[in-house]
Amino acid sequence: MEMKSDIAKKPQDTMFHKIYIQRHENVSILFADICGFTLLASQCTAEEVVKILNELFARFDKLAAENHCLRIKILGDCYYCVSGLPEPRPDHAHCCVEMGLDMIDAIALVREVTGVDVNMRVGIHTGRVHCGVLGLRKWQFDVWSNDVSLANYMEAGGVPGLIHITKETMKCLNGEYQLEPGNGGERHVYLRDHNIETYLIVPDDKTRVNQVRSRQSIVNLNTVSKEMRMMGHMDNNMGLETSCRLFMNRRTKDYKDPQEEVNDYLARAIDARSIDQLRSEHCRRFLLRFRKPEVEEKYMREEDKMLETYFLSSGLLLLFIAVIQLLIFPIYWLRPFLQVLGGVCIIGVLILVKISKQTTTRKIPALIRRLTSDISASRKHSQAVTLVVLVILFTVCVVPLAFLDVPQAGCWVLENNTFNSSLKEPVLVDFRLSEDCAIRDFPRIPEFISFSMVMVMLTVAAFLTLSVMQKFFILVAFVGSFCPIPLLVQAPLFEVYDLLLLQNTGDIDRGSTPSKYLAILVVVLFLIALLIHGHQAEATERLDFLWKLQAMEEKEDMEHLQAYNRKLLSNILPAHVAEHFLAADHRNEDLYHEQRDSVCIMFASIPNFSEFYMELEGNNEGVECLRLLNEIIADFDEIIEEKQFACIEKIKTTGYTYMAASGLTSASTDLDSQTHITAMADFAIRLKEQLDYVNEHSFNNFKIRIGLNVGPVVAGVIGAKKPQYDIWGNAVNVASRMDSTGEMGKIQVTHDVYVVLKQHGYRLECRGYTKVKGKGEMVTYFLEEGKS
Repeated sequence: MEMKSDIAKKPQDTMFHKIYIQRHENVSILFADICGFTLLASQCTAEEVVKILNELFARFDKLAAENHCLRIKILGDCYYCVSGLPEPRPDHAHCCVEMGLDMIDAIALVREVTGVDVNMRVGIHTGRVHCGVLGLRKWQFDVWSNDVSLANYMEAGGVPGLIHITKETMKCLNGEYQLEPGNGGERHVYLRDHNIETYLIVPDDKTRVNQVRSRQSIVNLNTVSKEMRMMGHMDNNMGLETSCRLFMNRRTKDYKDPQEEVNDYLARAIDARSIDQLRSEHCRRFLLRFRKPEVEEKYMREEDKMLETYFLSSGLLLLFIAVIQLLIFPIYWLRPFLQVLGGVCIIGVLILVKISKQTTTRKIPALIRRLTSDISASRKHSQAVTLVVLVILFTVCVVPLAFLDVPQAGCWVLENNTFNSSLKEPVLVDFRLSEDCAIRDFPRIPEFISFSMVMVMLTVAAFLTLSVMQKFFILVAFVGSFCPIPLLVQAPLFEVYDLLLLQNTGDIDRGSTPSKYLAILVVVLFLIALLIHGHQAEATERLDFLWKLQAMEEKEDMEHLQAYNRKLLSNILPAHVAEHFLAADHRNEDLYHEQRDSVCIMFASIPNFSEFYMELEGNNEGVECLRLLNEIIADFDEIIEEKQFACIEKIKTTGYTYMAASGLTSASTDLDSQTHITAMADFAIRLKEQLDYVNEHSFNNFKIRIGLNVGPVVAGVIGAKKPQYDIWGNAVNVASRMDSTGEMGKIQVTHDVYVVLKQHGYRLECRGYTKVKGKGEMVTYFLEEGKS
């Protein structure tokens, strides 16, 4: 978790690279190697090799979970794990022994099925370990300490089919296993030189069966252990009845009884209620402004993509009102002039808004681009333009109604009397209207006056870019400007309209509400309705913005997480392998495997680092020594990142051994000029130079030992829970032997590498015949710096 948090941060420029190391006491370390795997691999194809290893190591992982062990790493056909990590356990030694016995049983099944003489050689030691990650690339969790090295030597000096343990492990077993002298010094020089007392565990089938039964009973009592559940394994002893019951449960999973339906309904109601809660948490009750100023600022900077629609609808509405007024109201010069002028203004604003969204077009003059660049860029500017349009609309549609010439609006004849032409003194001599004057002869002008005002108010409501408070002030201003028209300016017109209504209906009740007050009441009620609608619309829009903001933040987090995961994945697997898994929807059983015919493999180790590594209180029990090793590996990782070494892929580091290979892909393999082999030779020389630089500045005398070989390999990824890329084959084993049998400070290569490098002018010295384990006598060469 500490590494994950550091990856998300920006890299800091420090003198030393950060080291991720933890120390644990009382840990048992198990190393297991498959004896005879090279013979087995030679009889299989690349796909079969990867499949066998994957199935075998998956079985080992399952056994490790059952035995409370933690797999550390897979080294070719070597598997090692520890018990007592990350949580301490008092029975860590028992867990490792049981793990070893299970591994020997598992390999016995492979031996029976394939007919190949394969077996497990297991070594166990108990002590302290440092665990963590070193280097900058291809991170793999690992353990280091003198006790880990001793456990490795115990495996190398072990006996196939038996478990080789030290005296420290034997003391932790409390005499529960039958032992015999191990005589490890006869099989390994380190055990002999350091006088390590070793033992072999004698398999006791009877005791083994009882222990297996007791472990199975524990598993049955607890159903499935925590580790097994995490790995997705179920109890293998589950009966047919239980399996059928689970199957029937899955088939009836979609059925819901009434109680479940009620619970689902309540859950949906809670979700609906959460909307109100979300609004109350983030928005003010009446003003609807966001409580956080930064969120409000983002909202005001948000572009309104519907702005063109608002202005287009206002233009259409103006056209609609103009047509109605032309049909209803008398024609005089002011109203058509204002309507045409208002329409031109709205169309001009619409064009400006359209231009503002195309400010990048070079055909538009720079001045216009500057003037229109901010119209739709933020709500503040669009609200200002909207206010101008609404004022134009109000002026065009409502203000001309105050200048209606009432006598031209119709002829209202009274018996023996007429209205004064100016209607400044609207006094009736006789309230009786002539029989020839009816309501159908009187244009419903008062109703259309209020109707025009309502249409303008609807336009205000259509502009969602306005806030509810802005709508409130605009509507109040418009209504306040409209009220004098029916009350004062056109009051006689409304009074005549009332008289005609009375005449038509025969109602002589003079106590009814005059139409001028009804018109104002209708407009005021419509104002209240529009404010309620505007409040709900803005609340919904702000919630939409809030959800959009949250979605954008989640999207950014997802993109950041995706980039972070890709970075992690590329730090675990090579780039071409990572792309293989990311390019398609692979099932868990799909394995990556590839056969490469010409791969150059390098093993580089610092053998005398073990002399430098000391676990003392003064160096934090060896942590400071590992800090220097981390700097060396980090320097090597930085070199491999250089462009000239792009064809080289780091495979892994194990202790103080650095493994790399070139030519693992078709793009990085050059069979004609063999540049991937020469690049590996140059890389090996650079590693020597870099270690000399480290020695100069750290006052040490580390010596590097490098081995190179070229040949066919099988590459693949093992494990789905902890995927690990590795390469196998005889060429890999020989390259490892070139390192282990080499000399300090020199680069030892095989004859195949010698032939290629000699053709490219490299200087090499023949060492002669070298005894190589499993190969007998081989002619090898030392690569020298510089070219001939």
